[in-house]
Amino acid sequence: MSTLRSIVLFAVAAVAEIGGAWLIWQGVREHRGVAWVGAGIVALAAYGFVATLHPDANFGRILAAYGGIFVAGSLTWGRLVDGFKPDRFDLVGAGICLVGVSVIMYAPR
Repeated sequence: MSTLRSIVLFAVAAVAEIGGAWLIWQGVREHRGVAWVGAGIVALAAYGFVATLHPDANFGRILAAYGGIFVAGSLTWGRLVDGFKPDRFDLVGAGICLVGVSVIMYAPR
């Protein structure tokens, strides 16, 4: 159950962080306005709280592993939301990152 909870929290964190950064990008770079920026700030703040809900008590481990989730999640977000098509090197790199997540978080200790 704690592995499932961990995976769900990583996914929620990715949506909050990547979505928040995207909202700020849209507000500033695409001139959509301050409301988009404000929504992005709220989403990024939510991301900061999500990590505290993680079952593992080691901040450094959680953030290190989350880095791999962020890489894969960013490419997925780009594909689904912005129409970006990752190439094979993007996909291989994301796969390597996810293997790193698995080793860092879920290897037997």
